[in-house]
Amino acid sequence: MIDFLLHLGWAGRQEDFLESDVGLAVDFARAHTNVNRDTHQPPTPVGGRFFFRAKNLYKETIAMPPIAHPSGRMETLNGVQIYFEIHATGEPLLLLHGFSGSGQDWLPSAAAWGPDFQLILPDLRGHGRSSILSKAFRHQDAATDIFALLDLLGIAACKGVGVSGGGNVLLHLATRQPERIKAMVLVSATPYFPSEARPLMSRYGDSLPGEQREFLRRHHSGGDPQVRALLESTKSFAASYDDMNFTPPYLSTIRARTLIVQGDRDPLYRVELSVEMAKAIPQSQLWILPNAGHGPVLGEKWADFQKTAAAFLLE
Repeated sequence: MIDFLLHLGWAGRQEDFLESDVGLAVDFARAHTNVNRDTHQPPTPVGGRFFFRAKNLYKETIAMPPIAHPSGRMETLNGVQIYFEIHATGEPLLLLHGFSGSGQDWLPSAAAWGPDFQLILPDLRGHGRSSILSKAFRHQDAATDIFALLDLLGIAACKGVGVSGGGNVLLHLATRQPERIKAMVLVSATPYFPSEARPLMSRYGDSLPGEQREFLRRHHSGGDPQVRALLESTKSFAASYDDMNFTPPYLSTIRARTLIVQGDRDPLYRVELSVEMAKAIPQSQLWILPNAGHGPVLGEKWADFQKTAAAFLLE
């Protein structure tokens, strides 16, 4: 869902997050936290800040703005310009970034998915080099764009990995046209926006530090207007009840083999939501990471996650 917490692995109180000098949780950056596993006290920041570059895996993505790749294309889909890249050959694998990220977030570790996949990396509507949002971001609209992209590419069915907001888009894809998603990995996705997440969504755009706004400006080609449109969408999430509204009967229509990955201390989406999804989706597996927050596999755990996810997708 909202990636200002994503990849920080934030597991503390939402109020502490808003009051800290935490950096924006762009994709594949996460925080060092010091968790007392004996007393189960909330984590405390290490080194005084939570925003950092996740070792060398994501240094290029975080250090510079996205640069068009020779394989990149811009197409108008559903009246919206969508930028995407295709890398390697093999079975189509759709990689969906989270909210406020872009397809570039996957590039530093793209080769680690192995030789079996053709990687499809879109910038979801309103993100990266795709056009500026003309209305609030909705995951179901982004899913409609992705269906159009798959049609354009002549891809009848594919597999997918989605992180947070990207995982939410995958849920729409897998329920609306179940035959098109053969297997998927959902990291920090949710069937609906719970009440505890909504206050954070409504306040986030107003509390974002200037440093993090600058980071967003450098990673979205539309500059300030694009950033403003994205931040306004976080407020719309707080009042939205129809975009993410997956009931157990609806989830039971999913045909895709599904690996659900969740941190047990996610402040946005409590772990019970992932358990609920795992019970409802017929061919699902649930991987709960202890003492972990939103985006629990990112940062130093990412390489191991890729191996596990790739093996699952190849089954």
